[in-house]
Amino acid sequence: MDAENQQNDKLHRRGLMFILSSPSGAGKTTMSHKLLMADEEIKLSVSATTRPKRPGEVDGIDYHFVSDDEFDRMVEKDEFYEWANVFDYRYGTPKAYIRKGLKEGEDFLFDIDWQGTQQLYQKDQQDVVSVFILPPSLTELRRRLESRAQDSADVIDGRMERARSEISHWAEYDYVVINDDVDECFVKVREILHAERMRRTRQTGLIPFVRELTA
Repeated sequence: MDAENQQNDKLHRRGLMFILSSPSGAGKTTMSHKLLMADEEIKLSVSATTRPKRPGEVDGIDYHFVSDDEFDRMVEKDEFYEWANVFDYRYGTPKAYIRKGLKEGEDFLFDIDWQGTQQLYQKDQQDVVSVFILPPSLTELRRRLESRAQDSADVIDGRMERARSEISHWAEYDYVVINDDVDECFVKVREILHAERMRRTRQTGLIPFVRELTA
């Protein structure tokens, strides 16, 4: 093994769980897609869900589609980092795959709500970095929801009511970014990810490396 490879081995980094949360329409899905396209070191955490599969979705890639009975079994056996009810369906993050990846230095992206974020913190706080994305205003949030032309007025009203509740949890996150401009918001989100990767406590081989430097 040459000197460069030896150094890389010593400076092995533990992975992290990078959470993006926001009210519907504030931009977390857009930020997630941009991050996955721009950064090869992070992958999307694949959740289990009781929601029916939509056209074009692939089991095991978009979601792990499971029955209500199977989801109940996984909850009973404590196989989830977190799980939550969202619009009448349940979503959960399986533990085993994530834990293996973190140990190997892999980063995972989570597109989850405040409930899921709290559960992740309770079970594995040291590996979690959370970012809450705010809209510039509720008026702009409604405009974005209406511009999708996907939902009825009643559904949009429901999403706006839920948004107010979700925004009330902003202070529970490590970072808060206002999405007034998509590109500027993305730059800030990516800077957060890069900085957290360099956090001293995640550089698992740093102590012996520094000892050699100062010996």
